[in-house]
Amino acid sequence: MKINSYLALAALVLAVVAFTACSGSSEAPAVKDEPVTEVEPVAEEAEEPAEEAVQADLDGIRVAVLIAAGFHDGETMLPKAFLEEHGAVVTVLGPEIGELQAYNSEQLVSVEMAVVDADVNDFDLLILPGGRGPAVLREHEGALDFARAFMESGKPIAAICHGPQLLISADLVEGRTLTCYADVASEIVAGGGTYVDQEVMVDGNLITSRVPGDIPAFNAAILAALQN
Repeated sequence: MKINSYLALAALVLAVVAFTACSGSSEAPAVKDEPVTEVEPVAEEAEEPAEEAVQADLDGIRVAVLIAAGFHDGETMLPKAFLEEHGAVVTVLGPEIGELQAYNSEQLVSVEMAVVDADVNDFDLLILPGGRGPAVLREHEGALDFARAFMESGKPIAAICHGPQLLISADLVEGRTLTCYADVASEIVAGGGTYVDQEVMVDGNLITSRVPGDIPAFNAAILAALQN
């Protein structure tokens, strides 16, 4: 009889212990879940304003990119994408409306406006990419006139690699300091300009760079000119 009572009492104690242990484990997940649900929305709200600020800093800025057949793909597309990412509106100009192909890839670009129809007053910046396109543009009277009018306006002109060839043929480098692709350096000197070998050169409203590897510095100088 006593043994049975002891056994019953022991069973009761074990049952109470087991119940207490189960109750403790069921509360643990609720404690772990609480901080996770509070953190997520805060992170999302903090990221949004930064993205808007980057995209809006060139809002209202209008850029002309002047190319011809045989343009360099990176020197055209990378500055174009960079400026569009910052909110600028970029228009591609050329000898005539139509599709042009890069000389160094299968990249195609649509010319949206013939340069003879473009008005300097409609743009805040002119970009002259390199490649073989500048050799075509320097023989195009409309392109030469547009470059001269843009320089006269005092607005920034950014030329990279062979891009300064258009400026040389338009008689716009005399007294100016530029950089460019090494093979074009002698043309700058012959045109009365000063050649320097560095990734980017800013001389007043004229921004120049040498090669595709200089594009980050080229883009940064363009951005600074437009923000000022």
